Amino acid sequence: MSPALSRPTNLRELRASGWKSKSVKQEIHDNFLRALASGEELYPGIVGYDDTVVPEINLALLAQHDMLFLGEKGQGKSRLMRLIGRFLDEAIPYIDLPEIPVHDDPYRPITSAGRKAIATLPEEKIPIGWWRREDRYAERLAPGTKFADIIGEIDPAKLAGGVSMAAEEALHFGLIPRMHRGIFAVNELPELDELVQVGLFNILEERDVQIRGYPIRFDLDILILFSANPSTYNRSGKVIPQLKDRIGSLIQTHYPRERALGIQIIDQEAGVDLGGDFPVVVPYFMREVVEQISIAARRSKYVDQSSGVSARFSLANYRTMIASTRQRAVRLGERPAVPRISDLGHLYSSSLGKLELDLMSSHQMSERQVLDAILAEAIKTVFDEYVDRHGLDEIGKIFTSGVKIEVGDLLPSAAYADRLKRVPPAWDKAFEVNASSDPAVRASCVEFVLAGLYATDRISRAQQHGRIVYET
Repeated sequence: MSPALSRPTNLRELRASGWKSKSVKQEIHDNFLRALASGEELYPGIVGYDDTVVPEINLALLAQHDMLFLGEKGQGKSRLMRLIGRFLDEAIPYIDLPEIPVHDDPYRPITSAGRKAIATLPEEKIPIGWWRREDRYAERLAPGTKFADIIGEIDPAKLAGGVSMAAEEALHFGLIPRMHRGIFAVNELPELDELVQVGLFNILEERDVQIRGYPIRFDLDILILFSANPSTYNRSGKVIPQLKDRIGSLIQTHYPRERALGIQIIDQEAGVDLGGDFPVVVPYFMREVVEQISIAARRSKYVDQSSGVSARFSLANYRTMIASTRQRAVRLGERPAVPRISDLGHLYSSSLGKLELDLMSSHQMSERQVLDAILAEAIKTVFDEYVDRHGLDEIGKIFTSGVKIEVGDLLPSAAYADRLKRVPPAWDKAFEVNASSDPAVRASCVEFVLAGLYATDRISRAQQHGRIVYET
């Protein structure tokens, strides 16, 4: 018999089963300790936080704290909050009566209806339902959230029926009371209305609810998680000090501290099938360029660093690069297709809007110009790691004689060998990047060398819609 079918269905059976009541934080604490002792992966899919963020979360869970995840956009804050739900029990019992608006603990009901049922009904007549782990997590985005949404409101229909405004029965519960014995998460805490913050403070401090000035006491059992961006969280007046003081642990997140970790995130999260009828093979140096673009943007003086540059920036750019590569594969019949620098000429669509310029700076650059500068810096960084500088000046001198090389995202790979006959040292330099003899890989390496020469100011270029002309 499956566990779901063998679960107790009434209070008498539940008591006979030996089930013990725990607070939600104690439940998470105990399950986390078991997972830690067994050596299982605690936070699947989280990359780059093993020595920084993860230890702090572990301690917060063991300390049974409410938590605030503080970090810039695209640092996995929401994913971390959702993963904490995996330490809940598979399912917990509750009093399954329609008049009870929450998942009341059969041994410790907090509602008047629950207490009345326990006091007046025989145990075999009190039905027990089971609340699944995946349903015990709720999340809300702060902007636009009202007090009634997450705390509750007086129900006019119940007042019309003669219920006192100060009675529990007059309330229409919001998300937090309904998540009693579960986890509730608030994204972008500083954007919450001050009145809602006061309500949260009251729940964190007293674990009760006050609606329209009427104190209705509930011994709420809930783990509350928050996320926030440092630029708004640390701004005076955005979060009331009393609420900050009641949050048990502050967990600071960060962007990947090594390029290889960023590439690992791209490979894990991009969700791109590189196989199929038109397979794509991505050289590692092209992955490095894509991630280095994000790293360069996070360091750029032209980008508002208080806003951050999300990991979604890398993912969107990577997908666009693959899309351009696959389009070439279909149109030219190349199998496999290999991404080139000219494919990055289409990143405007996936990048613009994700970068917020520093408007306080004195520069007069457009978003496209900023992106071009960031892309050139990223290529230069990776290029310097791959190619020996010896011989680059010689290649540059060849271009001074009037040589022009046009490349592009729709140029057949086989055409590159012919076009580079006028600049044989550039063809040779491509072997330093990758010694492959495959025409598509060679084309990708040649474009990388030419882009590196441009990024190091040895040649110039003109670019438009995936077509690039390199010259002096």
